[in-house]
Amino acid sequence: VNPDLTQLYIRRLIQGSSHHASRTLLYKKTFVESFEETPLLVAVLTYMGYGILTIFGYLRDFLRDWKLEKCHLAREREEQKDFVPLYQDFENFYTRNLYMRIRDNWNRPIRSVPGAKMDLVERVTPDYNWTFEHTGKVLKDVINMGSYNYLGFAENTGTCADTASECTEKYGVGVCSTRQELGNIDKHEELEKLAARFLGVESSMVFGMGFATNSMNIPALMEKGCLILSDELNHASLVLGARLSGATIRVFKHNNMQSLEKLLRDAMVHGQPRTHRPWKKILILVEGIYSMEGSIVRLPEIIALKKKYKAYLYLDEAHSIGALGPRGRGVVDYFGLDPCDVDIMMGTFTKSFGAAGGYIGGKKELVDYLRLHSHSAVYATSMSPPITQQIITSMKCIMGEDGTTLGQERLCQLSENTTYFRRRLHEMGFIIYGNNDSPVVPLMLYMPAKIGAFGREMLKRNIGTVVVGFPATPIIESRARFCVSAAHTREMLDTVIVTFHLTILNFCAISQLHVIKSELRDINLQLRVIKSI
Repeated sequence: VNPDLTQLYIRRLIQGSSHHASRTLLYKKTFVESFEETPLLVAVLTYMGYGILTIFGYLRDFLRDWKLEKCHLAREREEQKDFVPLYQDFENFYTRNLYMRIRDNWNRPIRSVPGAKMDLVERVTPDYNWTFEHTGKVLKDVINMGSYNYLGFAENTGTCADTASECTEKYGVGVCSTRQELGNIDKHEELEKLAARFLGVESSMVFGMGFATNSMNIPALMEKGCLILSDELNHASLVLGARLSGATIRVFKHNNMQSLEKLLRDAMVHGQPRTHRPWKKILILVEGIYSMEGSIVRLPEIIALKKKYKAYLYLDEAHSIGALGPRGRGVVDYFGLDPCDVDIMMGTFTKSFGAAGGYIGGKKELVDYLRLHSHSAVYATSMSPPITQQIITSMKCIMGEDGTTLGQERLCQLSENTTYFRRRLHEMGFIIYGNNDSPVVPLMLYMPAKIGAFGREMLKRNIGTVVVGFPATPIIESRARFCVSAAHTREMLDTVIVTFHLTILNFCAISQLHVIKSELRDINLQLRVIKSI
């Protein structure tokens, strides 16, 4: 054996183990996530299902073109046939022929607060989901497993509702102006100071819409000559904001630090394309909890890379703020990190706070710059006063500044419900994605036919769920997504789990029934042959 090669191998082994040890030191507790790969047979059957639906879709489009089947989609009038098409007919193929088959599982109207239980308006369709009609009946006490009501503040009774009602009487329901003109009230400034203390940053700014907080503020920070490194599973608002900025965008694999570091290293070595000048700024875009996967960002490792390569970090805590951490202060609190290590802290009030809007937190210079240059600050109408008050009251409750322990109790209840729900599903053999501490629980269905069937069967049993398929997920990874809330009781979760089991057994029984029917047909055929002989 060559001794030089042996020494080189040992040196690399030691370096690799020390690198692994340094990574593990970044985490104060075990970080467990699971993403089971789709079985080959299931993937093949799923592709076959989509293939059959696509073939029939083209056949139906052929019949619609020849006026043999009625088309319910918007089309140009006959006198406009020589115009350039206004509606992209081919691009809506998926909507016409696949999504429309299971459209009844989405956009269900509710007539109550979206708490642990809700009331749904019953509706029927006379034309295979193209249009819906209300029957006048109400499905009462449907267990709500779809709302992002993590801490249970979506309620019409209690302190939050009372203070919001008082605020409405004093300020009205809207300010009808932007923050820079006549739309700035004392409640906005109170909320911004409170949010800065809650996040542990120097300053913060609030916006009336969570989606616009991303899509309008990223273009104010980045421009041509800048580089954005975006996680492949980032939300549409982050993707839109990155595209509007005009910066160069490069995507790294989800939560894969090797992929991110390679992009960072290449950016430092090669610089901008063609000119090879250094990038003006490099911004890493990540989320706290990824809402379709239930995954938590590997924040300690990303911060370490960000410091190593002198990049900036933009953290979207839409689903993690209020839902993670011992104090409910998001993924930074969950990992026990310093908020100052995150350059731009973004989040929304639409989930854990039971309100609407979003925020940006960070250094005072950053927030002051956004007040002058962000389109969402200059042109958008400011946040409604009662919504502002709802956020102030719920945030003080989480911080314990309302004089009660209600906020801490809800945080503990959410953590207990999440652990219990995930553990029971795992014990029953269901394939679930994401982190053990994530209140977003995706349950894998895989096949497109199961999406509609699962949603309908669960609603028949008085449970409201969200089912998700392509293009929101990969084509072979359709799923049902459940959001655990502090408002859910143990009895509610047990009811949901038992119903899961019964629904799956029902699917199995139906498939077995089809098998038995086919076997009986074969037996009858054989008996006829025997009789003829």
